[in-house]
Amino acid sequence: MPAAAKIEPKLIFRLQFEPEGRIGRGKIELLSHIKETGSISAGGRAMDMSYRRAWLLVDEMNRMFRQPVVESQRGGKQGGGALLTPFGEALIAHYHAMEEKAQAALADDIGWIVANLSD
Repeated sequence: MPAAAKIEPKLIFRLQFEPEGRIGRGKIELLSHIKETGSISAGGRAMDMSYRRAWLLVDEMNRMFRQPVVESQRGGKQGGGALLTPFGEALIAHYHAMEEKAQAALADDIGWIVANLSD
């Protein structure tokens, strides 16, 4: 590794719920793409993900919580679509807030580890 290269570690934050279920950056990214595009399929495509995989992840999240994170609309004249619920929007905001807090809380320890990496 060149001495001039600065190491920028990335803290990857994920919540694991036992026995099943987890929320991490992939699902949050999918929700963000669905919010931007208004579509589960387009949100999945933005991540090189099949519609089926995106739909399964959305279904998993909708079942994981008391309230749905995404509401889908069947096709019609305007076609189908999907919207984040207010809970889905809050989930994204809370996840990013937790991610930032974790990064700030661990910055000194991460810096120590980086400073001790071999060249």
